Amino acid sequence: MIPRSYIYRLFGASPVRPLQKHMAKVFACVSELAPLFESVFARDFDKVAQCQQNILTMEHEADAMKKALRQKLPTGLFLPVSRRDLLEVLTMQDRIANTAKDIAGLILGRKMMIPAIMEERFMAFVRRNIDATAQAQKAIDEFDELIETGFRGGEVALVEGMIRTLDEIESETDALQVEVRHILLAIEKELPPIDAMFLYNIIDWVGDVGDTAQRVGSRLQLMLAS
Repeated sequence: MIPRSYIYRLFGASPVRPLQKHMAKVFACVSELAPLFESVFARDFDKVAQCQQNILTMEHEADAMKKALRQKLPTGLFLPVSRRDLLEVLTMQDRIANTAKDIAGLILGRKMMIPAIMEERFMAFVRRNIDATAQAQKAIDEFDELIETGFRGGEVALVEGMIRTLDEIESETDALQVEVRHILLAIEKELPPIDAMFLYNIIDWVGDVGDTAQRVGSRLQLMLAS
């Protein structure tokens, strides 16, 4: 069997670099959720609109990168990794950016407010989901090194450690999500019902960011085991 590292050197136009650039753009997009929610807390909807536009722009850029990678991805024998695996990772990364766009659009479109009693824990929840995306990006950034080493040696142990950390972060986001939902449950009767409903949606969508980032790690872990 031809070593994967040899194939990687022989066919230098690897799709891994574009995948990494796409993930970097996705992380930049998701990171904008922090200033967006800080602006919501400050009741500064001009700044919210600016953050929403930043997210929309970066999501569109990530979408263009995704389409270009799909079009240029080889279909022949000599991909260093499975084409299907790459496309699944790309789809998951794309979903993270799409979720950030949906969150920002709903927040701005309805000029949503986060109840003051929720702000501290909600912001911790948002930031930890951003952390999950950052950790997924770190793992993806090691992808080319994994291929170069033929998915063997110390590089595998390094990435497996990154994935374990990602799993731990995602578990923390789940715990924070439960906590935030409980706070909302305790006050939901004081809110207009439709406002409470949309707040639950926002909580779920923020949680989806970390969940999907963790799935990126899980797919990479499956590739390590194959």
